[in-house]
Amino acid sequence: MISRRDFLQTSMAASAILGASGFGQWGRIAAQQSLSQDQLLEFDSFGNVTLIHITDIHAQLKPIYFREPSVNLGVGPNKGEVPHLTGADFRRMYGIDDGSYAHYALSSGDFTALAEGYGRVGGLDRVATVINSIRADRPDALLLDGGDTWHGSYTCHHTAGQDMVDVMNALKPDAMTFHWEFTLGSDRVQEIVEGLPFAALGQNIFDAEWDEPAELFPPYKMFERGGTKIAVIGQAFPYMPIANPGWMFPEYSFGIRDEHMQKMVDQVRAEGAELVVCLSHNGFDVDKKMAGIVTGIDVILSGHTHDALPEPVLVGDTIIVASGSNGKFVSRVDLDVKDGRMMGFRHKLIPILSDVIEPDKEMAQLIDDVRAPYEEALSEVIGKSDSLLYRRGNFNGTWDDVICDALRSEREADIALSPGVRWGPSILPGQDITREDLWNVTSMSYPAAYRNEMTGEYLHVVLEDVADNIFNPDPYYQQGGDMVRTGGLGYRIDITKPQGQRISEMTLLKTGEKIDPAKTYQVAGWASVNEGTEGPPIWDVVEAHIRKMGTVTAPENDSVVVVGE
Repeated sequence: MISRRDFLQTSMAASAILGASGFGQWGRIAAQQSLSQDQLLEFDSFGNVTLIHITDIHAQLKPIYFREPSVNLGVGPNKGEVPHLTGADFRRMYGIDDGSYAHYALSSGDFTALAEGYGRVGGLDRVATVINSIRADRPDALLLDGGDTWHGSYTCHHTAGQDMVDVMNALKPDAMTFHWEFTLGSDRVQEIVEGLPFAALGQNIFDAEWDEPAELFPPYKMFERGGTKIAVIGQAFPYMPIANPGWMFPEYSFGIRDEHMQKMVDQVRAEGAELVVCLSHNGFDVDKKMAGIVTGIDVILSGHTHDALPEPVLVGDTIIVASGSNGKFVSRVDLDVKDGRMMGFRHKLIPILSDVIEPDKEMAQLIDDVRAPYEEALSEVIGKSDSLLYRRGNFNGTWDDVICDALRSEREADIALSPGVRWGPSILPGQDITREDLWNVTSMSYPAAYRNEMTGEYLHVVLEDVADNIFNPDPYYQQGGDMVRTGGLGYRIDITKPQGQRISEMTLLKTGEKIDPAKTYQVAGWASVNEGTEGPPIWDVVEAHIRKMGTVTAPENDSVVVVGE
């Protein structure tokens, strides 16, 4: 029988993701052409400096399915701009053929059918193959990790991040920055960072008591590569105590800190830096704004918002590169640096199609070794889905619908709230749901599934607050992920309105009655940032629900009416 790999390499219609030369356009191989590893890795070397960027891996060691969002709305100056184009609009902009691999990798349309043909994506053994190939071409390439690395899986949780530390150390990055890593707790973060063989950077990570840069996280590191002096400045996620529990890392404060970033850029330039790279976990829109304020940054390697863009975005003289998430892509950026100036670049967003790219044998063995003590638990089947389960999207995802159903059922609640986090692989219709799959969408260090009484007025305040974190026209006030998911509660949102006026027509779905501001409702949720939150861990709640259901169904969710798209 022909293998999937042979099938893909000999007969599948595909479109490879190629790079921009200078400030040129997105190129591609025509559909109906066979896809091979050589095509995915093909690159015309350029200039004298190479950067390799990975970000938002979320502890995904093995290949997965991952559906991109169908709804990713921009507001203010970013309305209608990338990355806030999806589906056919996105494909038209970049000349992506329907049914091609680029269609599958970069947009959500026809996801199930394309996934069944093209297979899984990612796997750090495949990522290792790509990185090794680039290093064979450019031995002095800089490998930079944008963070959200030690978080997001069963093994990562049970090893307090050690599985990812071991695997990433084997990849030999030159530097990283941070976000979810801090939810391991500051003591554990310090323990890991003190043992890292590479730089742990964060110009915006400050000592909370003294309001000065934290010694554990230097703001930048200088490298000599390709005859060029390069400064890499780290920018950790700026909104840590808002989006995540500040009590887990009370020693530190964050923020964007533009003035300090400018000071660092000026400082490295004074020290002779000819190329300045910002390794960022700001999120794409925040990076765009920062690039327009801070002068002297040549390249921003963007993370946090999980955007995957086939071309960098230019803001003034700064290029911004977005490399996706979950190990699904690796970005290569070649730069021509002469006389202290970036003269041009060539970029390629390399798709990690796991059935085309050969796994690196040493990395595959290491991954199997770190997973071996947990393999029985990971592989246990707890149910099946007859729907496509995914998370990404501004307002709802079918995985979150299942989680909300579980919260309402198991916690005997009227309404369920699930955080609008972006991480979490997808499940195809008909696929078994294993414990690993469940933990891939629930794993965190504050998992308590609470059950509280909330008034209708308070629920309105919650929705308004989260909506402003997403749809404030000023990117510097966009401090959330996606919109909180709701179960048993419908509402109307006008994203063009100011804070306090976006949410209306809140409805209790089981009765069709309007939510009464003065009435009290039983609400279940999880991932509260409040210390001391009580309740069973969310993975136990959802596992119990799935086992009772046997097969879960997540029909199309139309409980949120969006105005102003």
